[in-house]
Amino acid sequence: MISEMTKKLKAYEIDPEVKVVVLKGNGKAFCAGGDVVASYISMVAGHWSHGAHTYKKKLILYFVVATYGKPVVALIDGIVMGAGAGLSMNGAFKIVTENTVFAMPETVIGHFVDVGASYFLSRLPGFLGEYLGLPGTRIRGEDMVACGLATHFVLSKDLHLVESALDEVTSSDTNKISKIISKFEHKPNVKQDGVYSRLEIINKCFSRKTVEEILSSLEIEAGNRADKWVLEAIKSMKAASPISLKISLKSIREGRVQALDQCLAREYNIFCHIMRRTVSIDFFEGVRAMLLDKDENPKWEPARLELVSDEMVGQCFSRVDEDDWESLQLPARSSSVDIMRPKI
Repeated sequence: MISEMTKKLKAYEIDPEVKVVVLKGNGKAFCAGGDVVASYISMVAGHWSHGAHTYKKKLILYFVVATYGKPVVALIDGIVMGAGAGLSMNGAFKIVTENTVFAMPETVIGHFVDVGASYFLSRLPGFLGEYLGLPGTRIRGEDMVACGLATHFVLSKDLHLVESALDEVTSSDTNKISKIISKFEHKPNVKQDGVYSRLEIINKCFSRKTVEEILSSLEIEAGNRADKWVLEAIKSMKAASPISLKISLKSIREGRVQALDQCLAREYNIFCHIMRRTVSIDFFEGVRAMLLDKDENPKWEPARLELVSDEMVGQCFSRVDEDDWESLQLPARSSSVDIMRPKI
């Protein structure tokens, strides 16, 4: 599927009849992520490089979307997680609805915040990216527009009208496309206790230098206030893989000052180290506990944050020490990624 999508996108890009590309899900979700179990099985039964080969194709697909020569419009109606976020968040237009739920829940299965998220999460206001990435916080379409993760809010029942209008476009001009979509925009009902309203406390806690300090800061806040979201963030982080949390934090922080191609190359390195179990087996244990046996009781190793050293984390950011391993080589593209400056 990844290969077919990449192939078709490249064909549409040079087809003069195609002015805009629309991405949408076939069902109740936009995309709930990649097939983690299939990836797990291919690596357990075969070799870790099988997973790396597929992952490389996935990152190339995201890069093609991000650098596409024509407007890419993602109609995100329903769940968008993991790989689905990589596919949609790297495009030019992200249309969400009242049904949209976004999340990056990787740390709970011993993985890390990837699919280009170290780029697009790090560019959200303040330290919102860390709040979404470390605990895997779920947010709705209304909040996605408020924080800049999505570009437009349209009611689900009107999406077919957006599609019909886009079918009629005769130009790839992004301003014209934006105006067409705006005709169907609906003012989102952002709740008073929505994600954006928490930004002051989020910045206070998630700006801390280490995961331990972030967790400690959240616990202090929990003692001062009875906000449900603070308690949920603490619970999620305590349940997550300690090394996954530290890798994710370092990756998002590095992504804040890097271009998308650098972020994708780094994420590929980290992925390879996780799959070849360079310093931890947490991904394989997380998939077992959460998706296969479903006992929801993973035995993380290292088991506690203080046992995860900077050296262990740093190793996952280095080149893979194998003779036939190659770093990520992204295709040459004529379009560049729009510069998204971190909003701190």
